[in-house]
Amino acid sequence: MPTSGSGARPPTIADVARAASVSRTTVSHALNGIGKVDPKTRERIKKVAAELGYRPNLRAQRLRRGEAKAIALASSMPFAVAGGPSRLGFYMEVAAAAAERALVHDYALVLVPPVQSGSALYSVDIDGAIVVEPDANDVATGQLRERGLPYVALGRPGSPEDDAPYVDLRGGLVAELLLAHLREQGARRPALLIGGGSRHSAVDARAAYERAAAEHGWAPLVATAPEEGGEQAGYDACAALLAAHPATDAVCALVDAFAVGAVRAIRDSGRRIPDDVMVVTRYDGLRARTCEPPLTAVDLHLDRAASDAVELLLGRLRGEDTATVTEVPEPRVIPRASSLRVTAPA
Repeated sequence: MPTSGSGARPPTIADVARAASVSRTTVSHALNGIGKVDPKTRERIKKVAAELGYRPNLRAQRLRRGEAKAIALASSMPFAVAGGPSRLGFYMEVAAAAAERALVHDYALVLVPPVQSGSALYSVDIDGAIVVEPDANDVATGQLRERGLPYVALGRPGSPEDDAPYVDLRGGLVAELLLAHLREQGARRPALLIGGGSRHSAVDARAAYERAAAEHGWAPLVATAPEEGGEQAGYDACAALLAAHPATDAVCALVDAFAVGAVRAIRDSGRRIPDDVMVVTRYDGLRARTCEPPLTAVDLHLDRAASDAVELLLGRLRGEDTATVTEVPEPRVIPRASSLRVTAPA
């Protein structure tokens, strides 16, 4: 009987068939859960295969079924905001959780660098994709549609015409929670700093900010910065904002890279954090935790969101009737030194 020990060839499906005294077709059906095989025979074949150390040829299975058994994680967000110089940011946290969940279902996760133009998603062999916070006229979703591949979005799609299923990251609520925290700490003239595109997080935050301004009677002050500029873009936008509106006492910088840049700009203007100007951001990642001072941020439950996006996509691939929208648990503000005042002014 063949063995899979050192120097021996790996056992084949023919070896399993001989040892179990059945046909190769029966072995294939038993191990792949298809066809009509007596349950006792199926279990006996699985036991024989395990004893022999048989491993199926996944490449052959994929070719027979016409499946890649791989899904992609893609986004048009530049690494300047999605990852940063260390490449350890929002995008990579999503990738780690999504890869773990995909593997549970025997799918590999292909991590696609930020899709700006070119053929990033035309050349990879995948069955579908998760697109992280697609913008309006998103390049990544456009390439997937051209290929006829199913996709789901992590975060509501930026285009109203995009009816892809999505995991709701609750952008409006995130902004409301941050603004409520700032107000509790004494902010009366907060400004909002967001990216210049149409991603749901920016659109929802602006709407929530304008509602709060109307409710509490402050003049709305919204600044935008280009995503590709990263921290420097946040610095420049915040410096200009403070020069034009010196009474600003808080900055809600939704993108963590912008928030780090804003911290530098506030200090360079001679102001103190948080005494003169408070700073908060959306994503509780490495930037928020290692900034000096550490930034108040939000637990977005990204691990849960990424897992839910994988399940949503695999449900589509299986042809199941899946939900159109999946909602993550309620986000939670994590207060830190960038916004915690010892005594909040009246």
